[in-house]
Amino acid sequence: MRGWDQHEGHAVALPIENIDTDQLIPARFMSTPRSEGYGRFLLHDLREGAQDFPLDRHPEASVLVARRNFGSGSSREAAVYALVDAGFRVVIAPSFGDIFAGNAVNNGLLPAALPEDMVDQMIRSLGDGAAPVRVDLEAGLIRMGGAEHRFDLDPTWGLKLRNGWDDIDLTAQHSDAIAQFAERRATRFPWAWPGAKRSV
Repeated sequence: MRGWDQHEGHAVALPIENIDTDQLIPARFMSTPRSEGYGRFLLHDLREGAQDFPLDRHPEASVLVARRNFGSGSSREAAVYALVDAGFRVVIAPSFGDIFAGNAVNNGLLPAALPEDMVDQMIRSLGDGAAPVRVDLEAGLIRMGGAEHRFDLDPTWGLKLRNGWDDIDLTAQHSDAIAQFAERRATRFPWAWPGAKRSV
């Protein structure tokens, strides 16, 4: 996965609260191999029942502005796959489901939490259209429509997003220290290791 520091794209509004992971990708599509892409399943049931859905109107959008409690519900990582495979790099909302937010970062998607009044302002500004947007991870800054919006980013999340790391990659950065600990542990407690010979 490629990391990123800055993203320039177009933002689109999805002014709906409580978009959960079951809505982001219905369970019946999750048997599809990831190699085939999940983007076409994103918000499938909401889009199917709408004649003028924002994501269909603006397929170029890579930043989604939504209302509170985005990504709540089940822990399915496929919800993030659907967003990423559809070309999204950033979701802006007042709040996120905790597991969704962690999965998002592990897949290069920024869950940017902004105050509710600020998100409302962005949604009103976007209306039914799309607007150019620039997101700067290092500065914690979103620029859109002549306005600047600051967001807080956990330092570990920032590190993972900039380097394109997931939890395994992050742990691998400490492989030398882990190996040294294992060696010390084996020396001090040899009886605790599988296959170790015990003296009688």
